[in-house]
Amino acid sequence: MSFRTDKDSLGKIKVPSAAYYGPFTARAINQYKVTGQKAHINLIRAFVMIKRSAALANKELKALDAEKARAIVKACDEILAGKLLDQFVVEAINSGAGTAFNMNTNEVIANRALEILGKRKGSYEIISPNDHVNMSQSSNDTFPTAMHVAILLNMKETIASLDKLIASLQRKAKKFSGVVKIGRTHLMDAIPVTLGAEFEQYAFALKQARTMLVQSMDGLRYVGLGGTAVGTGANAPKGYRQLAIRNLSKISGLSLGPSDNMFYSLQSKFDVANCSSALRNLAIELNKMANDIRLMASGPTAGLAEILIPAVHAGSSIMPGKVNPSLAECLNMICFNVIGNDVSVAMAAQAGQFELNVMLPGMLKCVLDSTDMLKNFLPIFAANMVDGIEANSEKLESYIEKSPVLVTLLNPYIGYLKAAEIYKESLKTNKSIRELVLAKKLMTKEQLDSALSKKNILGS
Repeated sequence: MSFRTDKDSLGKIKVPSAAYYGPFTARAINQYKVTGQKAHINLIRAFVMIKRSAALANKELKALDAEKARAIVKACDEILAGKLLDQFVVEAINSGAGTAFNMNTNEVIANRALEILGKRKGSYEIISPNDHVNMSQSSNDTFPTAMHVAILLNMKETIASLDKLIASLQRKAKKFSGVVKIGRTHLMDAIPVTLGAEFEQYAFALKQARTMLVQSMDGLRYVGLGGTAVGTGANAPKGYRQLAIRNLSKISGLSLGPSDNMFYSLQSKFDVANCSSALRNLAIELNKMANDIRLMASGPTAGLAEILIPAVHAGSSIMPGKVNPSLAECLNMICFNVIGNDVSVAMAAQAGQFELNVMLPGMLKCVLDSTDMLKNFLPIFAANMVDGIEANSEKLESYIEKSPVLVTLLNPYIGYLKAAEIYKESLKTNKSIRELVLAKKLMTKEQLDSALSKKNILGS
C-alpha cells in the first residue's frame, strides 16, 4: 500500500494514498476501536446534507469562494448519490460531541472537492476541511443537527413499518370479532371476551404509541445549526443560520426550522430523549402483545392452544414437527434492546455539562439502532406472524363450555355468595355451571339460556 503525507495541527501523518479521509481521521481510527460498526448511512447522509447546505449559504453570503463552493457541493452530491461511502471510517461511537466523525466528513468532502478542481488529495491550502468545508460550523452545532435529521429520516420509515403491523392487527380483529374466548385477569379465568377485541386492543395501543412517536418528531424539526461552538453563532456570517437551515430543509425533504434557543440545542438533548422514550413506550406495548400471542399459541396439547400460528421454520433441531412462536420471541428481544437503548439515551442526555452535551454519538447510535430494528422487523412480524394467525375455535368453545367463571353472569339472579358456592362445586365435581344450576333449581332453563347467551356474555 502506498501512502501520502498529510499535515494537521498535530503535525505530519501518513495516510493511504487512495483514501479520501485525511489526518484527523487517520489518527481517530487508531483510537476509536469500539463496536466494529461504521456510522449509520442516515448519519452520513445528514452530515453531507449539512455540509452542502452550509457551502451554499456561505457562497450566497460571499464568505466562501464560488469555485470552492461549487466543488464542495458537487462532492456532496456524489456522496449523496452513493459514492465514497466506504471512506466514512470513524466508528459509530467515537469522540465526545462527534468531532471525529465531523472531521471524517470534512476531510472526505475536501479531498474529493480538490480532485474536482484538478488538484491532488491533501492540498488543504486550496480547500481545507476546517476552513472551507467546515466554514461557519462547529462539531457542536453540526452533530446535534445531524442527529435530528438522521433520526427523523429513520423515524419516517419506522412509522411506515408500524402502520403495516397496525393494519394487520385490525384485519385480524375484524376476522375474529365473533370468536368468543375466556378472558383472563391475573392469568386466571375471567368473564369471556372475543378474540377480536383482544386484537383490536393491540391495534389501538399501537396507534396510541404511533401518536406519541409523531409528536416526538415535532421537537426534532428545530435544529441548532448556526450556533457554532457554544450557541452564540461565533464565526458565522449574519444570515447564515436561516439560509443554511432553509437549504438543509430542501435537500433533506424535511420541514426544519431554527431552534428558538440555540444554547438549548447544544446543551439539552430533551428532544432526542423524548423520541427515545416514545420508542421505549412502543416497545412496551409490542412486548405485551408478543407475550400474549406466545401464551395463546402455547401447546398444542399442554398449553392454551387458543390460536394457531404459522410455521416459519422448524421449531426444534431435535423435536420433529415442533412449531415455535419464533417471530414473537424475536420481537421480544428487539423490545428488550429498545428499552435498554432508552436507558442509555437517558444516561447520556443527563450527562451534559454547561454549554455542551458531548455524549451525542452513543446517544444517536442507540436511537438509530432502535428504529432500525423496528422498521426492519415489524413488517416481517405483520406478514409472517399476524397475517397467518388462525383461531382454534374448537378449543376456545370447549374452554367457554367448561369454565366455572361463567357463574359470574348469574350474580344478578342467585347472588354472589351462592354463585361462589356453585363455582367451587363445579371445580370439585367437574360438572358444568349449567348442570349444577338446573339440578339445584336455582334458575329456570329460559333464565339460564338468557344469562349465558352470547349476547349477554359479550355485554352487547
